[in-house]
Parts: sequence; C-alpha cells; structure tokens
Amino acid sequence: MAAPALSLLDNLVWRGDRLATPALQGRPTGHAALDAVLPGGGWPLAALSELLLPRNGVGELGLLLPLLANVPAGRWAACIAPPGLPYAPALAAAGVPLERLLIVQPESPAHARWAARQALDSRSCEVVLLWLVDADMGALRRLQLAAEESGTPLILLRPESAAHQPSPAVLRLALSPCRGGLGIRILKRRGPQLTEPLALELPWPGGGPRPDGGLEPPSTATGDPQPSSPSGKHALVRPLPPRSAPSGLHAGAQ
Repeated sequence: MAAPALSLLDNLVWRGDRLATPALQGRPTGHAALDAVLPGGGWPLAALSELLLPRNGVGELGLLLPLLANVPAGRWAACIAPPGLPYAPALAAAGVPLERLLIVQPESPAHARWAARQALDSRSCEVVLLWLVDADMGALRRLQLAAEESGTPLILLRPESAAHQPSPAVLRLALSPCRGGLGIRILKRRGPQLTEPLALELPWPGGGPRPDGGLEPPSTATGDPQPSSPSGKHALVRPLPPRSAPSGLHAGAQ
C-alpha cells in the first residue's frame, strides 16, 4: 500500500528540481507580452492556473477572449459558476463561437467543483473556467489532479484574498484594472519569479475604447468602489436572473 500512496504524494508535491526542466508547450494566451513571460509560451496545459481578482469585471474575460475564441469544432469551452451571465452578442462580436460555449450554473460551490471535474473527465473541453470563491487545499488538489489527468487547462477565477492561501496551481496571476486594459502581476510560475508587473491593452469587443477607460470605478461616499455597470452596449457579462428553477447546463450563452 505504500507505493500508491507515495506515487500520489509525488503528484501533489512541486519539487525544486522541476525548475530546471523545460516547460511543456502552453496554449497561447493571445497576448504576446504575456506569452513571453509564461513558461511554455502560454496557458499551462494539463494544469491548474489561477486568476486573482479584486472584484469581478476588471477585465478577466477580456484576457480570456482569445482562448475562448479559439475552441476548435467538436470541442467545448466550459464556464462554470460565472457571477453573471456572459452576454452572447458581445462574445460573438469578439469572435467567440457560441455554439461551442457551455455555461453551467451550479447550486453550490461543491456542485461547481464537481461540474469542473466532470468537464475535465469528459476529455471534450478545450478549456474549463471555474469561478471559485472558496476552497480548501484538498479540493484544489483534486481539481489539479483532474486537470493533469485530462490534459486540459483549468483556470480558476478567485478573489484576490486567496493570494495569501497556499495553492497547488502552477500559475497564479493577480489582475487589476489599468488605463486601457489590465495590469498583471505574476505571483507564481514555473521558473524564477518575475517582479515587474505587465500592462496589457485589451480592446473592447465591438471596437472602440472601453466604456470605463479600464480604470477603477469612482468611489462612493463610504469609500467602497462602485461595481462596473453591466448595461453597456459591449458588456461581456450581464447580471444573472433570479433563480426560479433548478439550474442546468446551457449552451451558447443564451
């Protein structure tokens, strides 16, 4: 019984000697400046990555649009537990094939993690995105192993507070809005640490500048940031409707 246990432990431990091992070819992010600093030149395959957000709507979907737009025929991009409903016209304007997009609205975080593992186990997804507010190390390790076994990139979108928690993710990016696009700090990657943040320009779907200029929204009298308005013509996400029936699987972000 000792050998299987040691084999499982070896999969969960990130050893220092792996730093000298060339990274496997990644899936291009669609952003040359980001690809240039990621081991493998893109999103890690068969691995868990994390995007850490100060709030929803800072540009995370803009960052992921090239990935969603390059899902080949016969494959899927699964978006699990998004905080809003991805807006089909804006996604289509950005070149995302809606017929290959799955939106899953689970009843609970546990159901969301289960759905992510099922999507990975299906071997039919080009990428799996999971919005995850909270998870313990055991849950994260199960997700990591599912991604490794499936050969599929799994990207978690989590609150920035999770940056202080340990994670088996091979890549962790802290995102923040900046003028015209998105600021990115690489908190963890395979290889030496990158200290300088990146600033990516993200064109708004449909052309033209972002409605908010990519800046943090103005503060209220209490000092709390106001959420970005989802009603803009090119908004990528709209508020979810009130839940009136059991959620299921929706194709095409309708």
